[in-house]
Amino acid sequence: MSDGPTYGFDTLQIHAGARPDPATGARQTPIYQTTAYVFRDADHAAALFNLQEVGFIYSRLTNPTVAVLQERVATLEGGVGAVCCSSGHAAQIMALFPLMGPGCNVVASTRLYGGTVTQFSQTIKRFGWSAKFVDTDDLDAVKDAIDENTRAVFCESIANPGGYVTDIRALADVSDAAGIPLIVDNTSATPYLCRPIEHGATLVVHSTTKYLTGNGTVTGGCIVDSGKFDWSANDKFPSLSEPEPAYHGLKFHETFGPLAFTFHGIAIGLRDLGMTMNPQAAHYTLMGIETLSLRMERHVENAQKIAAWLEADDRVEYVTYAGLPSSPYSDRVKAHYPRGAGALFTFAVKGGYDACIKLVNALEIFSHVANLGDARSLIIHSASTTHRQLTPEQQEAAGAGPGVVRVSIGIEDADDLIADLDQALSKASA
Repeated sequence: MSDGPTYGFDTLQIHAGARPDPATGARQTPIYQTTAYVFRDADHAAALFNLQEVGFIYSRLTNPTVAVLQERVATLEGGVGAVCCSSGHAAQIMALFPLMGPGCNVVASTRLYGGTVTQFSQTIKRFGWSAKFVDTDDLDAVKDAIDENTRAVFCESIANPGGYVTDIRALADVSDAAGIPLIVDNTSATPYLCRPIEHGATLVVHSTTKYLTGNGTVTGGCIVDSGKFDWSANDKFPSLSEPEPAYHGLKFHETFGPLAFTFHGIAIGLRDLGMTMNPQAAHYTLMGIETLSLRMERHVENAQKIAAWLEADDRVEYVTYAGLPSSPYSDRVKAHYPRGAGALFTFAVKGGYDACIKLVNALEIFSHVANLGDARSLIIHSASTTHRQLTPEQQEAAGAGPGVVRVSIGIEDADDLIADLDQALSKASA
């Protein structure tokens, strides 16, 4: 698309990054199912490998189908560039990789997906990295947790599993004052409900597996670069500001400016970590994004109706949906998430753990799966599944206690979903 007019979200979700195929005129983005690309000549190949020219070398690094998806997600998020990879978990490691080193830490929200808590509390130790978990609503606690070895602050815009909404601007101010980037996982909100870069985020990560694809077919991840962070302002980020030995002393920030992080993610991250998104997965996600705004409107509408119904039901102890007037986050939703609080939340069932298990087993329309963001409504008992590896204290902090179930509300008929919950709650409380 041209750089002239300013297009609306609904137009960009269909057209951004896509152009008719120059060889055939195909209107839909083709699946470039190829591992390698023929160079024009030896000088062209050398220029590509020297990062002197942008193009396609090998599909571990770059692929035309994936490139369209990268441009589309970056455009929707308001970033300068993006790197797609194999999963949301891969995106998190890819986001941290240029920033961290042995002895460095990331300050992370306690309200994170259980797999992320495990990745940050256990797996990254193998790299010599560490994480400090704090309640990101407590800004003083965030400030206190940041030390000379902290290289980023990490949060989710709409937290999984509880659906809590984050004050991104407040966290960005704390990160900026410390001279470190804020990384926001925007999987649950999508750029339709929230654009973290507009609120001060440096990097945005996605599990494209979820709402962006929207149909539960493929896994994928994406890191979006705001292009606004000065990687050379201090000596904390040598991978981006200092000479890179693998490219004859090239300095990524000096050479690529706002696109330094994006180029590093491809030229170093994908080259060496190999967390590549395959072109067919990119194609499915591109098709999903074409209807993102339409689906998110229905997701939010259904979630609002079902959460209100659950809150009024005597068999339910509480509902965490931030879009409810009773939510402590209600004002934050109005100010920062005007299109809605998403479709992910939890509710506590009277009767605790056993009642939750009965509820999950009795549902007919809701699918019991370890996923979210599908067109179908999904449910899971987080304490016995996605958050099982966490301590009881960590489960409670994440909003995944033993008496709580997480729901991802789909785009079916809301009345049918309510009827399904009604009959299952009856069996759970019998």
